[in-house]
Amino acid sequence: MKLDKYFIQLNQTEYEEEILVEEEIDQNSDAELVVYNDDYNTFDHVIKCFVQILKHSYVQSEQLSLMIHFNGKAIVKTAPYKVLKPFKEALLEKGLSAVIER
Repeated sequence: MKLDKYFIQLNQTEYEEEILVEEEIDQNSDAELVVYNDDYNTFDHVIKCFVQILKHSYVQSEQLSLMIHFNGKAIVKTAPYKVLKPFKEALLEKGLSAVIER
């Protein structure tokens, strides 16, 4: 979604209005699955989620969990949006904070 501004005029008075406009998502363009740091998931839980859901190796999952911890977030997978969406949903179900960014 993006924020657009529109100007309207009523009774000689001009008003500025902001509305959210949903952008069409290109399902085939590359996007990034980003996981954010939190204060309640353990390293072991995050690593286990990456191994099970994203099919990363243990070492790669461990490195990503450290990057998330020290940087506040990390890109854990890059692929088309339609490929990343089920991964994001599965990570959310496991209690991780994940978003898809372009």
